[in-house]
Parts: sequence; C-alpha cells; structure tokens
Amino acid sequence: MNNIKSDASGQEWNAGQYAENAHFVPRLGSDVVKLLSPQPGQRILDLGCGDGVLTERLMHLGADVLGIDSSEEMVTAARQRGVTARVVDAHELPFDHEFDAVFSNASLHWMLDPQAVLSGVKRALKPGGRFVAEFGGHGNVAAICTALIASLQFRGISARGRHPWYFPTTEEYAHLLQTVGFQIDSIELLPRPTALPAGMAGWLETFANPFLHGLEDDLRDSIMDNTMILLGHSLKDGQGNWTADYVRLRVSAHV
Repeated sequence: MNNIKSDASGQEWNAGQYAENAHFVPRLGSDVVKLLSPQPGQRILDLGCGDGVLTERLMHLGADVLGIDSSEEMVTAARQRGVTARVVDAHELPFDHEFDAVFSNASLHWMLDPQAVLSGVKRALKPGGRFVAEFGGHGNVAAICTALIASLQFRGISARGRHPWYFPTTEEYAHLLQTVGFQIDSIELLPRPTALPAGMAGWLETFANPFLHGLEDDLRDSIMDNTMILLGHSLKDGQGNWTADYVRLRVSAHV
C-alpha cells in the first residue's frame, strides 16, 4: 500500500498513482535523453528523478547516475528499480563539482526559486559540465489552469497562491541561465499536445492537488467535475479521448 506524501505546495505524490496515470511522462523524455547523449562512465545527476524510470534508462546506457527527488515515496520507488537515489531539496543542492552532467525531465516547473536551483546545478557540475533539461514552459497546461481557477472562483474560493508551477519563456530562462554563469547551447519552446491514457480525471488527481489543497472532499469533487466540463469543449474529442495542452521548454547549456 502506498502512503500519500504532500510537499509544501500541497502536491501529493503517490508512486502507484503516478505509474498508472502519468507513465507517459518518462516515455516522452526520450528526446531529451538523446540530447543529453550520456556516455559510459559519465557521472550524471538526475534532478527530480521521480520513480526512476528515466534514471534507470541512463544507467542502462552505462552512466553512473544519482537520482534525487524531494518526495520520499518517489525515491523509494526509484530504489526499488535498482536506482541509487536520495531525498534532496533541489533548492539546496549539496554537491560541489561532482558531475559531468545534470539532467532533468518534467521536474523543474515544480521548483519555484529557479535561480537557487540553477546556482546549485552549476556548483554541482565539473568544469565543462553540461545541463540538459525539459520541463513545462510558457503556455503549458494553460487551458487546464484556466478551468481550475474558474471552477474555484465559481465556488467563491480565491485561486491566489494555489498555482504551483513555474512556466518560463525562453527569454526568461535564458537570462537566468546566463545570470548564474551558464553558456547556452540550445533553448526552445515545443508545443506538444499530449494524449492522456488515464483521461483528464487521472491527470487532475495526479497533478492538480495544489489547486484543491485543504478543501473538503465534496467541494474538491465538485470543482474537479466542473473543471472537466469546462475542458471537455476543447481537450476532449468525439470519442471521449483527452489531450493535455502541454508546452515544453527544452534546454542544453554548459559551464
């Protein structure tokens, strides 16, 4: 049985639920793994490793990988795959010139002090080390966020402080990278409508907890139902299949 753990934002991480409803996340990380191009023997930090699916893939390519995540439950799931993983707050990385590369997929948008994260990433890298990442960029899940906020406001609940994500433009993130001392090799926004195998209900149950944190169950259910009604007009096709309006920011940089 999986215990559900909440972080400070109210996000709840359940490894079993994540594997069931969000298995597409590591699958869609293949392109950013190719961009990383890990080599045998390289020391790589997987920042926000989750349940370790991509970390395990890096290991199979011959890299010496450490996975870190803020969720104890997700780190436990990663360790069950044979991944070396630790519970670490990405805003307070404890590493000093230890890694050939830092890799991150679908995690950085949860980290609301990106300059602190990037400073720690730079410090963790050896001279000439690389930083390769993909995460939610400007416009990511805009329709979903708008529907959630409208549903909260309809019930008289302020959405202030409930939006849990950082979705920067390329210009904004490039400036942060350069501020902490990175040289940018590539950075781009990639619209990527993403089919949701578990439907919108599964996506909301897995990722939208910060919008609903602290609400009574009946009220949560009502807001979820209203959100899905609003989104059905734009993100559900005639056969009942749901698609999330993902936009990813993909970056490669070095020190």
